[in-house]
Amino acid sequence: MGWGWWVQRQCRWASSSRSFHWKLVLTLLIWGGTWGAEAALGSGNRNPKCDVFQGSWVADQSYPLYNSSVCPFIEREFACLRNGRPDLSFAKYRWQPLGRGCSLSRFDGRDFLERMRGKAIMFVGDSLSRNQWQSLTCMLHSAVPDAKYNVTRQGDVSTFAFTDYGVKVMLDRNVFLVDVVREPVGRVLKLDSIQGGKLWMGIDLLIFNTWHWWNRRGPTQPWDYLQEGKQIYKDMDRMVAFEKALTTWAGWVDTNIDPAKSKVFFQGISPSHYNGTLWGEPSAKSCVGQKQPVLGSTYPGGLPPAVAVLKGVLSKIKKPVVLLDITNLSLLRKDGHPSIYGIGGRTATDCSHWCLAGVPDTWNEILYNLIL
Repeated sequence: MGWGWWVQRQCRWASSSRSFHWKLVLTLLIWGGTWGAEAALGSGNRNPKCDVFQGSWVADQSYPLYNSSVCPFIEREFACLRNGRPDLSFAKYRWQPLGRGCSLSRFDGRDFLERMRGKAIMFVGDSLSRNQWQSLTCMLHSAVPDAKYNVTRQGDVSTFAFTDYGVKVMLDRNVFLVDVVREPVGRVLKLDSIQGGKLWMGIDLLIFNTWHWWNRRGPTQPWDYLQEGKQIYKDMDRMVAFEKALTTWAGWVDTNIDPAKSKVFFQGISPSHYNGTLWGEPSAKSCVGQKQPVLGSTYPGGLPPAVAVLKGVLSKIKKPVVLLDITNLSLLRKDGHPSIYGIGGRTATDCSHWCLAGVPDTWNEILYNLIL
């Protein structure tokens, strides 16, 4: 939804029409600019029938794309091997899209840096954005290990700069996208305020994400009240609040993004694995001990409800926004989480984040294909 969604859908339905093809190209150039058009057209092999988000995981001994032991940026919560995970099998899979002749171009870090030379990339969101950000920095560093770099942090923004290329890979920790403001009554989550967007202006490639914090309750909930307009709520249906916040973000995109200068992606909903019944293994109470993906291309438990909410909001955005629809491919990877090899060890099983190297590398490999 958004132009990226519309184009991908129409290409599948009408790819046989040569006149439609040229009308589509002309429309994209007029409405979205070349920058937006390239993102919308999809995978690097330019096959209009190829939906890179539908497929299955296949064993591939040429993976992972980098050696996590020599990537110095991986934080402890994602460093599964360093934390004692005994197997590397979870990193030995490649995502294979469905469809004859449909494949992903292998990530080329040097090429990525050349394409992005002089540009700024920013991930905006929660710790799943940090997961993807750290994945990309490792993928790029491993491709050009001798390139100069520096890492800085100012407030909630961390910047990994490849100085030889003038490329900045940034992370803005903003778990709701909308604002949380401390007021006399307490911490207020303002569903229709997005002052944090000032940090996103002028960025060439933006990848947004929010979801995992919307159902937090008790001591880990980082707000006391919600506000929309002048109305203050002690609480509300969290899915409704999520939709309202996304709608505010969508308004920011339509108001502030110039598609000729900036590409906008939304990471999608990264899933958790705490209930084996959902993948056909009722005896499993979490992802602990899982060593292989779900077979096939369909997750038995279906998609989380947040996906439909997200797609509904994206369908109403006027500016080009491409959904990195990583939910289904990640649902199939019950084996890819830190589990007991995360920051909390056996006392805090982590089936929400992802080991690095691992699944987020595929998110970035798809991102690379979408900007080729």
